[in-house]
Amino acid sequence: MKILVIHGPNLNLLGTREPEQYGRQTLADINQELMRQAKEQSLDLDIFQSNHEGALIDYIQAHARDCNFIIINPAAYTHTSIALRDVLLALALPFIEVHLTDTDKREAYRQHSYFSDIAHKTIKGKGASGYFIALEDAIGYLSKTQK
Repeated sequence: MKILVIHGPNLNLLGTREPEQYGRQTLADINQELMRQAKEQSLDLDIFQSNHEGALIDYIQAHARDCNFIIINPAAYTHTSIALRDVLLALALPFIEVHLTDTDKREAYRQHSYFSDIAHKTIKGKGASGYFIALEDAIGYLSKTQK
């Protein structure tokens, strides 16, 4: 089984960007823990981050053929990217939308997601743990559907 983990814009600044809001773990810390968890499950994990919408779309298109599931934090593109939504719809892969903060309790413009209605699940407000929860959920989903 192979899972793509996609990180959107500004997540490369984790650990220093508004740590009271997003926590002190860096993206490298999160990715390292995800890789550790994946290795324990004999799972192939492919991780990518970009600040550019087109790069995210190109990466998903290029790697989706040989993956079974996507975990994505679209970050600011959550509220703006119909193009990113469209690629996920076109590929018809199950995915979990992850947000470090609870977007429902933030500014009004952050409360709308172009992804939650098509996602297998949305996890928000759990900090970095949301990624680890998503990975466990993805593994559980795949183990049920791959039998």
